[in-house]
Amino acid sequence: MKRKNKNDIPYGYFEKVLLHICCAPDATYPVFYLRGRHYKVTGFFYNPNIHPVTEYEKRVSEIKRFARIVKFPLIEGSYEIKEWFEYIRGLESEPEGGKRCYKCYEFRLEKTAQLAKELHFDYFTTTLSISPHKNSKWIFEIGHKLEEKYGVKFLEADFKKRNGFKSSVILSKYYNMYRQNYCGCVFSKIEAEKWRAAYHKV
Repeated sequence: MKRKNKNDIPYGYFEKVLLHICCAPDATYPVFYLRGRHYKVTGFFYNPNIHPVTEYEKRVSEIKRFARIVKFPLIEGSYEIKEWFEYIRGLESEPEGGKRCYKCYEFRLEKTAQLAKELHFDYFTTTLSISPHKNSKWIFEIGHKLEEKYGVKFLEADFKKRNGFKSSVILSKYYNMYRQNYCGCVFSKIEAEKWRAAYHKV
């Protein structure tokens, strides 16, 4: 496999990658980028952290629409919100971006790695790294830990680089996508609402 520079991931030449997708806007650039490097991309929407269920349904609907438009297979995981709350128990008061987020990444990526092994994918990876608010170092640490556990290679892709995040914003506008104003869980929703309230008071 060849790299153009250290920020590039290898060319896949039609190897199969299971792409964990957190939302449709964040999937835009990664899907096109991976295809451009000759990977066969299958999306996996698994986000039981999203609250409330009406918000979850909006995001599911939007990623299904995007998958139909640009024609890639999409698997929808179960909405296991009770299991997610149990997994992050004790970390409810952590600030956004703290230990609770690490556990949330871990919860979703483990399910992705399990499915990648079950369905015989060559790689798994995630769109989480496209966000400037997500800790890519943690994401990669978790991904490589799961690679060792499940025997499926983790594709270390920092999608925010090469103007990836800016490209995703442009693409989501082009496709007229619903773009959420908080990460997903109830705790991030509360924090975002507090921030907006404080901002409007200024």
